[in-house]
Amino acid sequence: MQSIEARIAGLSCWSGKPKLTPLTGGLSTTSFLVEDAKGRFVARFGADVPAHHVFRDRECAASTAAAAAGLSPAVRHSEDSILVIDYIEGRTFTETDMRADAPRIAKLLAKAHNEVAAHLRGPANAFWVFHIIRDYAAGLAEHGRPDTQSYVDLANRLEARQMPLPVIFGHHDLLPGNILDDGKRLWLIDWEYAGFGTAMFDLANVAANGSYSTHQEEALLEAYFGKPANHQQRESFDAMKVASALREATWAMVSSIHLKVPGADYDAHAAEYLDRTQKALKQFIDQHGQP
Repeated sequence: MQSIEARIAGLSCWSGKPKLTPLTGGLSTTSFLVEDAKGRFVARFGADVPAHHVFRDRECAASTAAAAAGLSPAVRHSEDSILVIDYIEGRTFTETDMRADAPRIAKLLAKAHNEVAAHLRGPANAFWVFHIIRDYAAGLAEHGRPDTQSYVDLANRLEARQMPLPVIFGHHDLLPGNILDDGKRLWLIDWEYAGFGTAMFDLANVAANGSYSTHQEEALLEAYFGKPANHQQRESFDAMKVASALREATWAMVSSIHLKVPGADYDAHAAEYLDRTQKALKQFIDQHGQP
């Protein structure tokens, strides 16, 4: 069977013989920096993952739309689970960067939510975190994993605390590694979980993944909504932070069953985000009572 590296090297899009350098850090895809006579590119390999509601044709469509909106690198080639995009010379964000740049990230999200959908072609995914947690829990139960009903019960209670919001096209995977700074502007990459939902998940996802303080969360919400958050917005946001952490934890549990990416420690990832879930839940209870 041909290796992933050989498949990428054999793509028709290259000019001359390409040089491939593995990129580390991916939890669900295998990526390479590719250099050829035309320049530098990133090639990502990842098959469909129905258990995660991930379909690569939809990722390509979202990436293409995000590029047209000026938010993501241009898509240069796509075929058979491989996506080739321009390489961006820049710095990958860390949690510290996310905490330092809350208003800047809010503007990036607002641009994504307001502009990407206009460029999207073909069928579109939906992303509703509470459905995803329920589906993950069902899949885990089928594999004999414990505690899945407690995840469903918590997701249902958190869902009930969401306020009505407009439907937008969101990114939904705002880990620090998916934000790049080229020194002039920010870029959003890796659109595999993109779909229609509400803005609150992306906002809460940033805060949860960046370990924001209360002050940083207030700055994020004010920059996004244009005024300080009211009580209903704050309650929805705080509930969504819990859901964001729980979804990441259950994502890792499901990944340990269905994915085999070299170097990925899904058990450790799940443990970390279960701990974040408990911390976010305690903060919610302190502010708003039991969900």
